[in-house]
Amino acid sequence: MDFNYIPTQKQMYQNLSKPNNKRLTLDQVRFLETSFQSNPKLLPDRKLELAAKLGMSPRQIAIWYQNRRARHKTEKIELDYRTIQLKLDNVLVEKRRLEKEVGVLKQELNRAQQMILLASTQSSVSLPSGSASGNDEHISSSSINNDNFGSESAYGSENGSGLQVEDLYTCLAYWP
Repeated sequence: MDFNYIPTQKQMYQNLSKPNNKRLTLDQVRFLETSFQSNPKLLPDRKLELAAKLGMSPRQIAIWYQNRRARHKTEKIELDYRTIQLKLDNVLVEKRRLEKEVGVLKQELNRAQQMILLASTQSSVSLPSGSASGNDEHISSSSINNDNFGSESAYGSENGSGLQVEDLYTCLAYWP
């Protein structure tokens, strides 16, 4: 190795004048963007055509397209993420709404159960009949506890005292 070598002024100038990878002009970028929007896949013929029109090397065109496709992919992933995040937010809001609704329904159920329990301590509960005659039939409190609302044997001839089924469900009348 020669440590005494000193490059000439011409050699230093040649080293400095190597083609710099300059930034693209705004017009070049717009033209490339338009071309990319029409077809993100760069065909060899199109690459040569763009290089000639823009005064760039075909390799620069290929690199620009490769970088633009990577940017496009990242933008798409970010957009998809935002879309999924919005959907998740909407689902969480709906979940909270449904949880509140379940809480209200549990309270209503507890009130109805308390009314039934209160009615079961009394002698009987009378229920309106589902028959076409419209006559009220009565059901004993023991049949309420046995869940025999629909059976014929559950109806008895009580004195009619007690709560009506309509009274049991008055708490539900306030439900929207």
